[in-house]
Amino acid sequence: IPHLFRSEFSKIVSVLCKTFGLSNIQLAEDIVSDTLLKATETWGLKGIPENPIAWLYKVAKNLTLDYFKREKISIEKITPEFKNQHSNITEFEIDLSENNIEDSQLQMLFAVCNPAISKEAQITFALRVLCGFGIKEISNALLTNKATINKRLQRTKEVFRANETYLHFPTEKELTLRLNNLLSILYLLFNEGYYSSSSERTIQKELCVEAMRLLYMLLNYKPTNQSKTNALMALFCFQASRFDARVDQKGASILYEKQDKNKWDFELIKKGEYYVNESANDEVTKYHLEAFIAFWHTRTDANENEKWENILQFYNKLIQIEYSPITALNRTYALAKANGKKEALKEALKIDLKDNHFYHTLIAEFYIGVNRTKQIEHLQLALKLADTGNDKQIISEKLKIASSQK
Repeated sequence: IPHLFRSEFSKIVSVLCKTFGLSNIQLAEDIVSDTLLKATETWGLKGIPENPIAWLYKVAKNLTLDYFKREKISIEKITPEFKNQHSNITEFEIDLSENNIEDSQLQMLFAVCNPAISKEAQITFALRVLCGFGIKEISNALLTNKATINKRLQRTKEVFRANETYLHFPTEKELTLRLNNLLSILYLLFNEGYYSSSSERTIQKELCVEAMRLLYMLLNYKPTNQSKTNALMALFCFQASRFDARVDQKGASILYEKQDKNKWDFELIKKGEYYVNESANDEVTKYHLEAFIAFWHTRTDANENEKWENILQFYNKLIQIEYSPITALNRTYALAKANGKKEALKEALKIDLKDNHFYHTLIAEFYIGVNRTKQIEHLQLALKLADTGNDKQIISEKLKIASSQK
């Protein structure tokens, strides 16, 4: 039932916003919240109906009509398309057909990447309206408090109200910019789940699943089924395939080379390979390069030298088109595998990530068998900088082992 409520919340809110405009999004959320509350009360007494979705849609339509009658909302307050089709507010019929739901959610997806809204607010809004997450779930997922989440949502709604925003598909001219922004949001949303230090494992995984679901909507829409869209889906599939193997039962991270490959999802790996093939053309984006890197990480039958050399070369190309210290740090791991620790250490020490505990943990790995004093020094720095109890525990264990060696 919670999953049903979450998915139907996003569907009905999107349809109502398409019907009445994004300036009325609070109204749409209130109507759907009342619908779900009524379902909870009624189903608790009478049991779940034979067709719960149809029940929800019927109640949502009735509550919408009741609201407009009670509040005496003028038809002039509604979207232009709605006014052209209806002479009286009480005569309308909310279209909750499968096609209209899909169109509404897709148009809402494009509305999310409004340049007037910050990236953090875009992700928050997507989680609330397109994924149906509650405020507490969002605050847990994004590691912030409920007050911050509510402020972001309120500011976003104010932007929509001020601009009288209506849901629509972007023009051909708008599409490129909107798609680039949208892929960036979904990339960030997936990473919030995949690399999050939140202890709520279920929330982390659901963030990744929702990012993949929203991206799949773009793949189903012909104008946005482009090379880079397929490349991003390939990346998501390859990364998600190793999701359960990356963390132990206590929530601590497991290094790639120590992961239990029996926990990898090989069906997702096959899907990733399909999307890699679909992404093939002359365009090479960061999504292509990251997908190729992730692809080689899933190769269990490849020669180790060939595998790490390929990963290293794709990292070399990636930092040329979009440099980041984290990417450079990840590259040094591949460099150590391909060319040895000495060369990797030399490159790693040039990276400006002195306040990152992962940086010092990896540097310490490179010093194993080379300089125990330096190894311990960097583990101590990593311990001071670590955020979570699990990370601190792992680093403490590494430090204990290093200190006990002669």
